[in-house]
Amino acid sequence: MAKALTIRARREPGYVIVAVAGEVDIATVARLRERLSVLAAAGVPLVADLDQVSFIDATGLGALVGAAREAAAHGTSLHVVCTRPQTRRLFRVTGLDRQIPLARDLAEVLAALQGGQDARPS
Repeated sequence: MAKALTIRARREPGYVIVAVAGEVDIATVARLRERLSVLAAAGVPLVADLDQVSFIDATGLGALVGAAREAAAHGTSLHVVCTRPQTRRLFRVTGLDRQIPLARDLAEVLAALQGGQDARPS
């Protein structure tokens, strides 16, 4: 049985953190895509926390790429926080770690945002 997808957004001073949990696949990706699109249009940096994502497929990765592009169009960025080895490996294998900053924790992202630079893969 598939693990339900939950998406929680929390606004913080200077950024929005989007905690995603469960499985991101073709059956659930529309909800994630819609939520990220709305948040990206706000023009503040987005931080997608994927630590509780148990599975993500190509459609999920595509939703993140779309959100990163939309954020850039609104003058901001999307960063991903994730320590899960399998998810980090997907980012490396697909080359997304060169397009979307990937960090191990929120502190790494916040340091990059304060420095005005993209977070570098760790």
